[in-house]
Amino acid sequence: MQKEEKSGSIFDVEVMRRLFGFMKPYKGKFIFLIIIIIIAAAIAPISPLLVQYTIDHHIMRGDYIGLSKMMFLMLLLLLFQGALQYSNAYLSGWLGQSIIRDIRIKLFDHILQLRLKFYDNTPIGRLVTRTISDIESLSDVFTEGLAAMVGDILQISVILCVMIYIDWKLTLVSLSTIPLLLFSTYIFKEKIKHSFNEVRTAVANLNTFIQEHITGMSVVQIFNAEEKEFEKFKEINGEHRRSNIKSVLYYAIYFPVADVISAACIGLLVWYGTNEIFHANMEMNLGKLTAFIMWINMFFRPIRMIADRFNTLQMGIVSTDRIIKLMDNQEITPDLGEIKPENIKGLVEFKNVWFAYNEDKYVLKNISFQVKPGETLAIVGATGAGKSSIINLLGRLYEINQGNICVDEIDLKEFNLGYLRSKIGIVLQDVFLFSGSIIKNITLGNPEITEEHVKIAARLVGADKFIERLPGDYNYNVMERGATLSVGQRQMISFVRAMVYDPAIMILDEATSSVDNETEKLIQDAILNLMKGRTSIVIAHRLSTIQKADKIIVLDNGEIKEMGTHFELLKNENGFYTQLHKMQYKELI
Repeated sequence: MQKEEKSGSIFDVEVMRRLFGFMKPYKGKFIFLIIIIIIAAAIAPISPLLVQYTIDHHIMRGDYIGLSKMMFLMLLLLLFQGALQYSNAYLSGWLGQSIIRDIRIKLFDHILQLRLKFYDNTPIGRLVTRTISDIESLSDVFTEGLAAMVGDILQISVILCVMIYIDWKLTLVSLSTIPLLLFSTYIFKEKIKHSFNEVRTAVANLNTFIQEHITGMSVVQIFNAEEKEFEKFKEINGEHRRSNIKSVLYYAIYFPVADVISAACIGLLVWYGTNEIFHANMEMNLGKLTAFIMWINMFFRPIRMIADRFNTLQMGIVSTDRIIKLMDNQEITPDLGEIKPENIKGLVEFKNVWFAYNEDKYVLKNISFQVKPGETLAIVGATGAGKSSIINLLGRLYEINQGNICVDEIDLKEFNLGYLRSKIGIVLQDVFLFSGSIIKNITLGNPEITEEHVKIAARLVGADKFIERLPGDYNYNVMERGATLSVGQRQMISFVRAMVYDPAIMILDEATSSVDNETEKLIQDAILNLMKGRTSIVIAHRLSTIQKADKIIVLDNGEIKEMGTHFELLKNENGFYTQLHKMQYKELI
């Protein structure tokens, strides 16, 4: 599980600069929002002033006509304030949603470009948290944090200035409980900040746990581990509940305390004011006392809220920092090449290639081989020998540590990356299908691939028969990860997906391992027709499928131990290939 992440500081200049950078496309609307906030803060003290004037000059004198006029004026003021509040709420919400939409698009685009090595070391749940929860908290920064805090501070400042101007003595009495409120606000801010840290970490842990276990549900059920995993989930979910309850507890304590302090302040103000009125102090009157009571309510409300807004802004800064760190992650495959030849013949060369997923732990050691155009290369070896690493490197899914990999005598790094990958067709043993129709899974949204092209490729592979039996045939929804199809059917669709792009180089990673003999024969027949004129690299565990390969490489512990044709390798009675051959055929006897 992830550890608790500490809150950052709202005074982090660099993070604030990047945060405001997201607002650049909406600079005009943000300025307009600030103007609305300033106007709202400036007119906030007017309503109590009107009440004071109405009491002293109309109510106390029985002037009903003047009272009616003042009531109409106050109604207009309330309508204007309501319009400002509506504009503030709508515009701040619109800004927040527009900005997080842009950030989420930019972040996901960056995630798509990250190397596979990044995903090897990063929990998927953490990325989900960054893309969903962290970005949502940025929306709160604009709707409830930044703009609202500016408005609160302006309102407090304007009201304080008006109160001092009207009666500085009464102002001092009114603010006598402020130190106590500020102290309780500071305590609340620190407590809720720590609580928010725990909640955020608990959410990330929940996301990671649920994502992993739903993806690996078959493993959980096969090993009858439902109860154990459920107990783990209850523990993580309980921690999430405890963290949220703790934050609710702080709110439940703070706001009643703040209300009591506010009420005590008003009580003190009423006691002092009425005492002055009873002693016939000419500077004190009922209108002024009423106005001060209204101002105190208006003054205390933003102070009560400012701690919550401060934490909203602080959490937003933390989320921004985490999002920025992900955006600044440069574990992307550099696409500096510009070469896009009209045709690729399919000459593949590995020259003294060394590769390690982790530094100094090489999984490929000084690998050198050549596959001529139209030839078929088979790679065999024990699990972990480095077979899949070779095909990962050919598509530049990972970067080599030493050596060179060339296609048609051109270094891979000199090719345009998108062009290079479009010329390499890969059929993996573990097939991934997205939720959606079969045709969308085959074309992957490429508008250049027509339905007719898909049907031709399906017929060549032999997949058309089972596809046309499905409800809706090529428009059949395969559901998430192809759950409604058999393993063999998923592999055949994957094969069509590779073929429909007409690649110059074809890679099969034990592509027929999970199909029955009849289906395997159909695929093998299709391979013989489709591989003509194409370079083929086949990773196989069953040696019977590669006996006709032009060249076979035997890998062991990341090194090439033997290389040759099937019959050449069998001549070495003590060789690795011969031993593998004997073991497999012994199992068949």
